Amino acid sequence: MDSFLNLRLFNMLMGFLHLGQGMLMLIVSNDFSLPVLTNYLQFDETSMRLAPVSEQLTDLPLAPLIALFLVLSSIAHFTLILPGVYSWYRERLKKGINYARWYEYAVSSSVMIVVISMLVGVYDLSLLILMFFLNMMMIFWGLMMERHNQLTRRTDWLPFVIGCVAGAIVWVVIALHLLGSGSGENGVPAFVYWIFLSLFVFFNSFAVNMFLQYKKVGAWRDYVFGEKVYILLSLLAKSALAWQVFAGTLRPV
Repeated sequence: MDSFLNLRLFNMLMGFLHLGQGMLMLIVSNDFSLPVLTNYLQFDETSMRLAPVSEQLTDLPLAPLIALFLVLSSIAHFTLILPGVYSWYRERLKKGINYARWYEYAVSSSVMIVVISMLVGVYDLSLLILMFFLNMMMIFWGLMMERHNQLTRRTDWLPFVIGCVAGAIVWVVIALHLLGSGSGENGVPAFVYWIFLSLFVFFNSFAVNMFLQYKKVGAWRDYVFGEKVYILLSLLAKSALAWQVFAGTLRPV
């Protein structure tokens, strides 16, 4: 059976599902926002020493951020089905690599990490920037895994391992903030814990999918099967984050 059968239609469908959710999120959501802060040292004349000072820069609305990572995915899917681009996409898949996937994930999943981080109380601008780009580096190590192994006879797992370490650090920081906030009436809402658990599983599922691809386990012997799993995981992860946040904070009052 042709593994490329319906791949173009599959991408088109995924594009509409992402786009529809993104537009719906903007239409039905309220204007809930979270603060973005900057922290620095300032001389305190009372204590006569440098003391930490926190200043709020802005309020960042969540609905546009969620719509952003959904729309980015839709743009990527619609681009891949364009004449000329689709043939390039097919040829890359035959060689075991999809550049477009990694470039889209580098931005969209990093926006997702910012949303998750802010929900657990990471408001400092500097830390948010670090979280965004550390996650982006994790994604680019996935790209390096595929690109480097175009040139090797035996699979070199070093890029995979480095990417996993980078990704783990992101989740450790999120977990520290989540656990430090506690639970109950004065802690982080229960839905945030569900977001943490579900998205942690989804993010790690991408690494598992790559592992199965390179180990050629069962259906993953066909690289295109793994590509379709990536696409499905992307939809599920983005949808799970979007609608859990909507249920917790963005529903109209």
